Amino acid sequence: MKRIDGRRPDQLRPLTIQTDFVATPAGAVLIEMGKTRVICAASIEDGVPQWMRKQDVAGGWITAEYSMLPYCTSPRKAREVSRGKVEGRTQEIQRLIGRSLRAVIDMDKLGQRTIWIDCDVLEADGGTRTASITGAYVAVELAMRRLIADGKLEATPLRSAVAAISVGVVDGVPLLDLCYTEDVKAAVDMNVVMTDAGQFVEVQGTGEEAPFTKEQLNELLQLGEKGIEKLIAAQLKALR
Repeated sequence: MKRIDGRRPDQLRPLTIQTDFVATPAGAVLIEMGKTRVICAASIEDGVPQWMRKQDVAGGWITAEYSMLPYCTSPRKAREVSRGKVEGRTQEIQRLIGRSLRAVIDMDKLGQRTIWIDCDVLEADGGTRTASITGAYVAVELAMRRLIADGKLEATPLRSAVAAISVGVVDGVPLLDLCYTEDVKAAVDMNVVMTDAGQFVEVQGTGEEAPFTKEQLNELLQLGEKGIEKLIAAQLKALR
C-alpha cells in the first residue's frame, strides 16, 4: 500500500522535539510529527487541589489542559472559551494526558506540588493527543530537573518514560502514526500509550466501520510498540 506521504506502513512521520521552546514554564517543548505541531509546557505550583486536602491525600498531583488554537485547522476552529463550554473531546484528551503522566510518576516523591501540563495544538494533521502525551513527558522531565537544580527535590519522581502513538487499519492494511487523511478513512482506529519498560498505560481502540479480530488487535499493538520505542529514543535524545 502506498501511503499519501510515501511512508511505509510501519514508519513514523518525521519527528522533532525542540526543548526550552518557551522560557516561562519549568519545562516546555515543541513537538512536531509530520504536519502536527504541539507546544507542551509543564508548570509547577506549590500546593495540591482542594479535594486532596479535604481527603487528606498524600503527595502531589498532575493535571492537564489541552487546546486546539483556532488556526490549527481549516476552516477556523472557534475557541472553546468563546462558546462558553469545553467540548467532550477536549475533556477526554485532557484526562488521557493527565492519566498517562500520573502513571509514571511517584506522587509521594513529588511532594505537595501540582504540575500543570498545557498542550496547545498549533497545527493539526492527526495524532494531536498522542503527540501531546509524548511531548508532555519531556516537558515534565525538564521541570523535574529544574526542581532538582533548585534544591527542591533530591531525585526525580519519574519512574519511567511514557509515549503514545496512533495506529489503525486503512483499506485493510495496519498503519502506524496516522495523518488526518488516513485517520478519517480508518476502519479501525487506536491510540496506544506505553512506558519505556514496554508496559501499557492505556489502549483506546474502536472499530469505526466493523468489529475487528484479536489477530488485528495484536498486530496493531505490536505496530504501536515498535513506534513507541522510536518515540522514546527521540525523547531521550531531546533530553540529552
